Amino acid sequence: MKGQGKVAIVTGAGSGIGRAVALGMAREGYRVVLAGRRRAALEETASLAGSGEVLVVPTDVTRSDEVASLFRQAVERFGRVDVLFNNAGMSAPGVPLEDLTDDQWRAVVDVNLTGAFLCTREAFRVMKAQTPRGGRIINNGSISATSPRPNSAPYTATKHAITGLTKSTSLDGRRYDIACGQIDIGNAATEMAAPMMRGVLQANGTVAVEPVMDVAHVVDAVLYMAGLPLEANVQFLTVMATKMPFVGRG
Repeated sequence: MKGQGKVAIVTGAGSGIGRAVALGMAREGYRVVLAGRRRAALEETASLAGSGEVLVVPTDVTRSDEVASLFRQAVERFGRVDVLFNNAGMSAPGVPLEDLTDDQWRAVVDVNLTGAFLCTREAFRVMKAQTPRGGRIINNGSISATSPRPNSAPYTATKHAITGLTKSTSLDGRRYDIACGQIDIGNAATEMAAPMMRGVLQANGTVAVEPVMDVAHVVDAVLYMAGLPLEANVQFLTVMATKMPFVGRG
């Protein structure tokens, strides 16, 4: 098992990609810290992990005190943090840009961008001080960062910003042996992708059903990124349903 003994924190671990990746890491021998707002959902993920060694820590990633507590509990339980999967995210209602409220905009920015930053900042504090030093941060970006969908301004803006955070983190982490990469995912078959299979708005105004892929392919990709030695890094990786409208979207 490539992850044997390593410690990983997964945010947004109560559902979707976060749950799938957390379970995949547990199967590969990682000791996994499950973070998310809903304790019941995290407990369900933990029960699905079977014999895997997991720790449930309900966490609102928009609150710096809760993020600090998350990392503190991880270190108290497992001694260190080797991998952070910055996965927690949300989107705003798919309404015209001019109809978005201030609160809808701020909610997406707070979770998708500020939450990722707060977790990254705490990871730096832990990873630079532990022995052996260093670790890996994997940010869940989105293909929407470069090819947005209609009515997606908050989500697209934050995911574009995640790319900047990934690059800055990768650069600033070098001195501490902290590697950072980003995975951009297109149409993985989770509950969030259900609308794709019913039909979603396209750039030309039509509504079309879009192909999806098994979320297992995302898990495999994250495990590959996480399993590399710190001397190697996948800076950016895109994994997507082959026939989805991305290349040439619009």
